[in-house]
Amino acid sequence: MKPLVKNSILFLSIIILINFFSTQSTLAQSPFDKMTNTKVNKILLREAYNVEGQLGNWQIEYKERLLLVITDEDANRVRIMTPIVEQKKMDKDEMRTLLEANFDRALDAKYSLFHDYVWSVYTHPLAELSVEQLKDAMKQVVTLANNYGTTYTSTNFVFGGENN
Repeated sequence: MKPLVKNSILFLSIIILINFFSTQSTLAQSPFDKMTNTKVNKILLREAYNVEGQLGNWQIEYKERLLLVITDEDANRVRIMTPIVEQKKMDKDEMRTLLEANFDRALDAKYSLFHDYVWSVYTHPLAELSVEQLKDAMKQVVTLANNYGTTYTSTNFVFGGENN
């Protein structure tokens, strides 16, 4: 093969590879697919029951739980949460259990304390959130709340294996 043809094929191969890898990183979420309050509203109307509120602040029923969904486009944040139990109804050792669960059993949703209640909470940058991540977040918030007092897990996956 002539050197010019060989170099042209190599050059073309490099260009194709660069193009391939640069488009792979944008396939997951293009700048035109940013999550917005309007998109969140459409997803909530499709996935939940009794959707009340306004853009940026919803109260919904999802899998028999009340969820609060709060977004702030300017701060680029979304928060999905549900109350679980009053703090005064917890025994002393449960707070430690919650913190330990946040490390290995509560994955994207976490236990939090706010206004004397334990909550299941998910937070994420809004614009970068995909539709599937939003739906998964709602599931994890509900699962974590429902597993309070038993497995303290947000999914079937336990990070790092079983807790000894």
